[in-house]
Amino acid sequence: MTAPASAPALRIFAGTTEGRLLCEWASGAGIPTRAYAATEYGGELLGELPGIEVHAGRLDDADMERELSGARFVVDATHPFATLASGNIRAASLAVGARCLRLARPVEALPKGVVPVASIACAARFLSENPGRVLLTTGSKELAPYTRVADFAERFFVRVLPLPGAITKCIDAGFSPSHVIGMQGPFTRELNEAMLRQVGAQWLVTKDSGTVGGTAEKLAAARAVGARCIVVTRPAEGGGALSLREVEDALLREFAR
Repeated sequence: MTAPASAPALRIFAGTTEGRLLCEWASGAGIPTRAYAATEYGGELLGELPGIEVHAGRLDDADMERELSGARFVVDATHPFATLASGNIRAASLAVGARCLRLARPVEALPKGVVPVASIACAARFLSENPGRVLLTTGSKELAPYTRVADFAERFFVRVLPLPGAITKCIDAGFSPSHVIGMQGPFTRELNEAMLRQVGAQWLVTKDSGTVGGTAEKLAAARAVGARCIVVTRPAEGGGALSLREVEDALLREFAR
């Protein structure tokens, strides 16, 4: 498996704010880079940076290993909840002999009054025992646990990206079209508040995506309207996760040689 001689030595999986910031830094530092985004929208956000090649679209295991051939450094800056993608990135990096760094989002303490749960399934079980309308903001990939709540079709409203695939998943899962909100963030506190009021939500379910992931705005909006928050806590990162500055320093040491 041989990469073209011109293949950039640095690869960044950049599906997050931190990933975009790292790409901006690499562009400014003059480090030739290939960046990966799972969606066309994510690719567009990276497309105008000098010196940054962009690949938009999901990669299967074989594609990923082929794509990473020729890389010296790989940075996994995917979402904190993208554990499957992170595992695939580590495995492909190992297979091609590239060093893989994990750029982790800072962990912030949750405010008092929220209900922390370990998974979406746990959130659904909690809601099955607690009445009230619910605004779900945990995405379209894991809807099945919510549909096991007896009256989910009447109580639950789901906000997802305005992509045909995401909307279709919601409808196929049994959500009424009138209970599906397709919108692209970022969402301000005021917009979140308006949505909670519009659907009459007593509960909001979110993942702990940190400040840059919009969690703070959701929690503030819920407080403003008197809704309770259920927060799905992050999977453990494990050892070796680095901050943005630490990743930048490591890359400077490598590419300044």
